[in-house]
Amino acid sequence: MFRHSIRTLVVGLCTLTAASQAATAVALTLPGDHHQATYAATRALRSQTLSDLTTAMEGEAFAYASYNLFGTQADSQAYPTVGELFRTTAQTELNEHLHEAATLVGVVGTNAANLRKAINGETYERQVMYRRFADQARNDGDLEAAKLFAEIAADEGRHRDAYRTALTIVTTGRGTIPAPPKADTVSVPAGLPKVKAARTRANLDTAMHGEALAHAKYMLFAARAQQTGNPALARLFEGTAGVELHEHFAGEAVLAGLVSATKDNLSRAIAGEHNEATILYPGLAKRATAVGDTAVASFFRDTAADEAKHATAFQQALDQLH
Repeated sequence: MFRHSIRTLVVGLCTLTAASQAATAVALTLPGDHHQATYAATRALRSQTLSDLTTAMEGEAFAYASYNLFGTQADSQAYPTVGELFRTTAQTELNEHLHEAATLVGVVGTNAANLRKAINGETYERQVMYRRFADQARNDGDLEAAKLFAEIAADEGRHRDAYRTALTIVTTGRGTIPAPPKADTVSVPAGLPKVKAARTRANLDTAMHGEALAHAKYMLFAARAQQTGNPALARLFEGTAGVELHEHFAGEAVLAGLVSATKDNLSRAIAGEHNEATILYPGLAKRATAVGDTAVASFFRDTAADEAKHATAFQQALDQLH
């Protein structure tokens, strides 16, 4: 996974309380009687620990999204074994690492609480983040990025409105949950960045991390809705998650030049996983231990060990391509 800075919106997982879609939803299902204990644990965690867990979730979500794209690129270059390695690693990042971090944070609540978190996030993206990114890209001469940011802002407004309607229905028990949106899937071939300004590149990175985490978070919310007997709400969360990943993240990835040739993708993955294994997660574990958040420290140490294995596997795959 790649190291990164915390996106303003996604700190919302702390500050706002922050294969197939169906298969992912099943994989992310939380035990039905566990979420209350999770909230109790969350209240006991130090604020820095919660922030560090948010950093971990954002990175794991970004790794999941990126590695799936790298897997597709490997397939296109007739490296099916490497493609499968990227995809299986992506599943570990999402279904194990992010899932455990989300449980420690207490991301998933009641359906109503989950909808309120989603509304807050979509509102911020619609009214603040993407509008600012579009204005900045336009001022910097990156007109294609400005257009994409503006289009995504409009999408996020529609997502917010659908979630607002769903919240009213969930809280009153009357009405019909809106139909889920359908993603206009974007293909992400290998290529160079299509923007020129450093600020636009930074904003694309921020946006991609946010969209990846939104996808993962909404799939967790979908699993909760399914567990609590609300399949229509689950479908709404799943459909929105698909737009965030396959349309928004993918469109931003094209402009950012996220995907390169497979050898370069492997080299990036190795560097990222090595950093996670030797610097980022050990540092987070040390910090959690120092304040007595021992369960979180254990998670960080275990994840560091996993990332070291990922780095080794990617290095072996790269060596075989030479």
